[in-house]
Amino acid sequence: MSDTALLLPSDVLHDETHRAVSLPVCDHYCGVEKRIRKALALQREMLDEYGEALFDVTLDCEDGAPAGAEAAHAAMVVELAQEALQTDARARIAVRIHPADHPAHASDIATIAPRVGASLCHVMLPKVETLEEVERTLAALDAACPERPLPLHVLLESPLGIAHALQFAAHPRVQSISFGLMDFVSAHQGAIDASAMTMEGQFSHPQVVRAKLTLAAACHAYGKTPSHCVVTEFRNSAAIQAAARRAAREFAYTRMWSIHPDQIRPILAAFRPEADEIATAAEILLAAQQAHWAPIRHRDTLHDRASYRYYWHVLQRARHTGATIPAPAHTLFAPAPADGR
Repeated sequence: MSDTALLLPSDVLHDETHRAVSLPVCDHYCGVEKRIRKALALQREMLDEYGEALFDVTLDCEDGAPAGAEAAHAAMVVELAQEALQTDARARIAVRIHPADHPAHASDIATIAPRVGASLCHVMLPKVETLEEVERTLAALDAACPERPLPLHVLLESPLGIAHALQFAAHPRVQSISFGLMDFVSAHQGAIDASAMTMEGQFSHPQVVRAKLTLAAACHAYGKTPSHCVVTEFRNSAAIQAAARRAAREFAYTRMWSIHPDQIRPILAAFRPEADEIATAAEILLAAQQAHWAPIRHRDTLHDRASYRYYWHVLQRARHTGATIPAPAHTLFAPAPADGR
C-alpha cells in the first residue's frame, strides 16, 4: 500500500457509538456593546494568529440586557453579529437568549433567529429544567430560522436541571451543557454555604462536586461537550488557569466560560496538552498510521486503537488550543475545506 493510501485518524478512530462535536475550549460571554466589540476584535486578532477560532463569543441577551430594554438589546446584538460576520466569515458567534419562562424569550427568538440565526454557531438557553423547555425553544427557533436547524447549548443552574442532565445530553440538537455555579448554590436556599462559590469551594463542596460530575458524565455518555462555569476572580490569571486545569484534568470538562478577555488565554493554556504529551501522541499516531492502524509497540509499550483514540484526542485538543504540533503530524489532519470552515 502506498503512502498516499494511508488512512487518516478521522477515517478509523471515531467512536462507534457517539461522535462528539469539536467545540472551542473557551466560550466568552459579553453583553455590553463596548465589551462585545472588544471581544470580537480579539477573536479576529486570534483568528489571524492561529488560523481558526480558538474561542466562541456569546452575545448575552439575558444577564447582559438592561431590565425593560430587552428588545433594544436584542436588536443591538443582531447588528453587532452581522457586522462581525461580514468582517470575517470565520467568526464564531453565539447568542444567549432569555429562559423559556421569561417574557422576552419569544421576542429574543423573533428578533435574532430570522436575521442572523443561519450564521450563528449556536444558541444558549439558560436556566433549563425540563425537556419540554428545550423542545419548545427548538420549535420556535426552527419556525423563525427554517433554513438551518440551530444547535442548542443549555445551562443547568438548579438541582432539577442537574437531575435531568442525561435527558438533555441525549437530545440530538443539544451540543453542549454548561454548569451555572452561583445560581445552583442559590437554588438551595441557604442549605449550601456561600463558600461553595469560591475558587476552592466549588471544587470541594460535596453537593457542587456531585453536580459537576453528574453533568460531565451525562455529556460524555452521549458525546456532548461539558462546559465549566465562570471564575469571577478575573484579574488573577494564575488562579483562573489553575481552576481551568482542575476542571479539565479532574472533572473531565472540555470547555469553560470566560467573562473577561483576560481570562481567555489562561483558559486556553489550561486546556492545552503539555508539549511532551503532544510529542508522544504524534509519534504513536504516525507509527500507527504506517502500520495501517494495526497494534504497534512504542517505547516497549503496546498500543492499539483504544489508545490511538486517546492520543488522537490529545492532538486535536492541541490544535484547537493553539499549541505547536510537530510538523510531520500535520499530515494526520484532513485538509481544511476551501471556504476555511
